[in-house]
Amino acid sequence: MISQEHDKKLFLIDAYAIIFRSYFAFIKNPRKNSKGMEVSAAFGFTNSLLEILNKEKPTHIAVVFDPPGGSTVRKEEFSEYKAHRDETPEGILSNIGPIKTIIEAFNIPIIEVAGYEADDTIGTLSKMAEARGFTTYMVTPDKDFGQLVTEKSLMFRPGRGGSPAEIWGPKEVCAKFDIERVEQVIDILGLQGDAADNIPGIPGIGPKTAAKLLKQFGSVEGIIENTDQLKGKQKENVENFAQQGLMSKSLATIITDVPVEFDEDALVKEDPDTDKIEAIFTELEFKGLARRVLGVDIVVTAEENKPSSDGQMDLFGAQSLVEEQAPEETAEFKTIASEKPSYHLITKPEERKELLEMILAKKSVCFDTETDSLEPLHANIVGMSFSWKAREAFYVATPNNFEDAKSIVEEFKPFFESQSIEKVAHNIKYDIKVINRYDVDVSGPMFDTMVAHYLINPDSKQSMDFLAEYYLKYRPVSIESLIGKKGKNQKSMADLQPEEISDYACEDADITWQLKELFEPEIQKEHLKDLFYDMEMPLVSVLKSMEQEGISIDAEGLERYSEELETDLVRLEESIKSEAGMDFNIDSPRQLGDVLFDHMQIDTKAKKTKTGQYKTGEDILQKLKHKHPIVQMILDYRQLRKLKNTYVDPLPTLRDPKDGRIHTNYMQTVAATGRLSSNHPNLQNIPIRSEKGREIRKSFISRGPDYQLMAADYSQIELRIIAALSEDPNMIEAFRSGQDIHAATAAKVFHVDIDEVSRDQRSSAKAVNFGIIYGQSAFGLAQNLGISRKEAKEIIDAYFEQYATIKTYMDKAVKDAREKGYVETIMKRRRYLKDINSANAVVRGFAERNAINAPIQGSAADIIKLAMIHVAGAMDEAQLKSKMLLQVHDELVFDVHKDEIEELKTLVKREMESAVEIAVPMIVEMEVADNWLDAH
Repeated sequence: MISQEHDKKLFLIDAYAIIFRSYFAFIKNPRKNSKGMEVSAAFGFTNSLLEILNKEKPTHIAVVFDPPGGSTVRKEEFSEYKAHRDETPEGILSNIGPIKTIIEAFNIPIIEVAGYEADDTIGTLSKMAEARGFTTYMVTPDKDFGQLVTEKSLMFRPGRGGSPAEIWGPKEVCAKFDIERVEQVIDILGLQGDAADNIPGIPGIGPKTAAKLLKQFGSVEGIIENTDQLKGKQKENVENFAQQGLMSKSLATIITDVPVEFDEDALVKEDPDTDKIEAIFTELEFKGLARRVLGVDIVVTAEENKPSSDGQMDLFGAQSLVEEQAPEETAEFKTIASEKPSYHLITKPEERKELLEMILAKKSVCFDTETDSLEPLHANIVGMSFSWKAREAFYVATPNNFEDAKSIVEEFKPFFESQSIEKVAHNIKYDIKVINRYDVDVSGPMFDTMVAHYLINPDSKQSMDFLAEYYLKYRPVSIESLIGKKGKNQKSMADLQPEEISDYACEDADITWQLKELFEPEIQKEHLKDLFYDMEMPLVSVLKSMEQEGISIDAEGLERYSEELETDLVRLEESIKSEAGMDFNIDSPRQLGDVLFDHMQIDTKAKKTKTGQYKTGEDILQKLKHKHPIVQMILDYRQLRKLKNTYVDPLPTLRDPKDGRIHTNYMQTVAATGRLSSNHPNLQNIPIRSEKGREIRKSFISRGPDYQLMAADYSQIELRIIAALSEDPNMIEAFRSGQDIHAATAAKVFHVDIDEVSRDQRSSAKAVNFGIIYGQSAFGLAQNLGISRKEAKEIIDAYFEQYATIKTYMDKAVKDAREKGYVETIMKRRRYLKDINSANAVVRGFAERNAINAPIQGSAADIIKLAMIHVAGAMDEAQLKSKMLLQVHDELVFDVHKDEIEELKTLVKREMESAVEIAVPMIVEMEVADNWLDAH
C-alpha cells in the first residue's frame, strides 16, 4: 500500500489501458453472464478500480478516456499513426457503456478531451496537480508514461495474477529503460519505435542499442549530429532515417498542454451511489462483487435476454437460428412461481404408504436425497424428497440408524425399480449411488436436469441454484443457512431435526421438477433428443457402476517408487548446484532465474515478468536445453518433483477406507466438447509420454489373482473422424487398406514409396496429421519439429496438395460456423462459437480453430460414450464377472476374469468397433496384463 504521508493523492486512471488488459486477461476463458454477454472487460476494470479505492485510499480520482477518433494532433503529423491496429473487439465495445455506468455509480468523474489521447490528458493533469501540491498516480501499465514521472507524479502499474501493484518513480523508470534521465524515454521510443502505435523509429535499433547510444550521445538529435562516430549499417540507417527518428520521437512525446480544466473540487473522492451500483451489478450479474461492495445478494432473472445480431439468444443462453424460437415462459408457469409452496413432512408409516401410492400413480416423479456427506459411497441418508407438481413436494425423514433408514428406503423400492416411472433429479448419479447403498436399485427411464441443461447450453453454469435464479427468478435456501459455513463448527445434516430440513429438501425437489418442465420441450428438439435419451442418460448408469467399482492400486509399489524418485531428486539437485557452482533453492523460480541468467549468463536475452523476475517456465527452458547441460537437469528435476507430489505420493492416500480401491468421479457436464472429465483423482491426466510418468500406470493393478487388467484403445480415432467428416479419398483409402496412416501420409507428402519412408519423414507427417486437427501453423510445426518455418510451410502445403478435401472441409467448417453460430458432432452435439465473427483477429482465430477441432474432438467423445453403453449392455447380458473400470480419453480399462479373457476381447472389440458406422473402419487395439502400464 502507498504511504499515507501525502495529504492530497490524485489517481488518474487510463481507462482503455486497464479495459484492454482486463479483456485479454480472460481471453482463453472469457467471463460471461447467463445472457451470453461477455463481461470480462467490465469485471476486470471494476476489480482494478476497487483495488485502488480500498487499498490506496485516494483523496481525489478521475478516469480518463480516449475520445472517439483518438489523437487528431498525431494523425495530422503522421497519417499512419496507429493505422494498423485491429478493430476493437466486440467484447470491449459492448462493455464501454456498462463501465462508464459503473464509474458514474461510484461518483467518479470521467474526463475526455476531443482530439487528445488519454495519455495527453493525464500528462497535462498530472503537471497541473503537481503545481497544486498533489502527489499524482498515473494508473496504467503503459511504459510510455515513464517520460512524465517526477518525484510527485508517479506511475501506478496495477498488479495482475496475484502480483502486487508497482510504483515507478524516476529511479525505477531509469532502471527499466537503462537510461540516465526520464526524459530519455521519449528518445528510446523515437529510436526503437513502438509497434503497438505504428511509430516506425529507426531501423536496426532495438532497446539495448538505443540505451547504449543515448549514454554516448544523450538524445536522438545528439545521435543524428554525431553519425560520423557510427559505423556500417547503423551509420547508414541513422543518416537515411534521421527525419523518421525525429518524427517518431515527436509522436511518442506525451502532450502536457491539453486544453483541460483542473477542477480540484470535482476530483474529490465521493461516496458511491449504492442503488446505482446494485442496478449495474445486477445487470452484469456481478454477484460476488455485489456481496463484496454492497453486502447484498443480487438475483439473476431470465427476462433480461436480448436478441443477438448473429441469431436469436434464446432463453437458454445459446445462439439458435432465428427459426428455432425459444420456449416461451407461459402464463401458467409465472402463476405457479408466485404461489405459496405446499411442502409436507412425512414421518409416519401410514403417511409413507399414502405417499408411495400417489407416486406409483404418476408417469414421472422427481426425487432428491439428503445425506450427511458429499461422498456418495459412504453417505448416510437423512431423508428423501419427492415432487411431481410445481410448488408441491414431500419430505420423507429417515432415522440416523442405518438399518432403520434402510427399511424406509426399501418401502419405496417399487418406485425406484419401476421400469415405467421416469425418475427426475439434478445430478442423478449422486442420488442413485446413495440409494444403492441401501440395496435398492434405481432403474427405468431417467431425466437429469443438470445433464439436460448441459446439452442445451454447454458453456453455462449447471448448478441447480444458478439455474433456479436464472430461469425461475428464485433464489433457493442455501445449505449454509442450515448447517453453517465450512469450518470446524459446520454441522452435518444428520445433526438437524426433520422439521429443520423439510422445507429445504422439498424446495430442492420442487425446483428440479420445475426445471425439468422447462427443459424437456427443448430436449425434444431434433438435435438434442437422441443425444440425451440414447447417449447421455444411459451413460449415467454406466459411469455410476464404474465409479462404484473403483480400481486397485499397488500402494507398496508406489511407496517404493516415491523413495526411488526422492533418490533421483537428491542426485539431480546435487548435480544442478554443482553445475551452477553455488547453492540455491531450485524450486524457487526467482532464485533459479537469477542463477541461470545473471550468474551463468545462459541467455543474455532472457525475458522477465512484470515484477522483474526472470521467466523460467517449461516452454522457456525447452528452448535453452541445448545451451547448457544444467537446463535439461532442471527439466528432469521438475518432472520428477511433479510426478512425486502430484501422483505418486497422493494416490495411496486417496484409497477408499473400506475396499482400498481408487474411486474416481466422472463428470459429464464440464467439458464443452462433450468429453468426460474426472476428479479425486483426475485419472485423465495420469502421465503417459515420459518413461518416469508411465511408471505410475504400473501401480494400477487387477483386483486379485483370478483377474488381470485389459486395456482397449481406439487407434487414431480423431484422424479417422477427420477422414470421414472431410470425405478425403486419399486418407479414407489409407485407412481402409490398413496402411500406417503416418507412413502413408509421408509417402504422399514427400513423393516416395511407402516402403522408403524414413523415420524423420514419418515423424513430420505424424506431426502434421495431428497438428491439422488443432489448427497448427507453420510456426508451430517448425517449433515442434525443430525445422525452419519455410520447411514447415512447404510440408503443410504439400500435405494439403495431397489431402485437398481436408482443406476444403476445414474452410467449410469455419464458413458454416460463421453462418450458424455453432458446429456439430456426428451425433449433432452443438458447440456454440459466439466469437466466430469477431473483428478481432486473435479472438476470431481461436473460434475458427474450435470450429475445426470441436466436431472432431466432440465426435470422438460421442463414439467412446456410445461404445461404453454398448459394451456395458453386452457384458450385463452375458452375465460376466469382468468389470469395466476406467475411461481415459479413447481407452477403456477392464478388470477381466482369467476365464473370460477371450470372450471379453471378442465382445469389446465387436461393440467398440461397431459403436458408429463411418466411412473408415474403427480399429481397437487390446492388451491384457497384470497392470495398466503393461496392458497399454
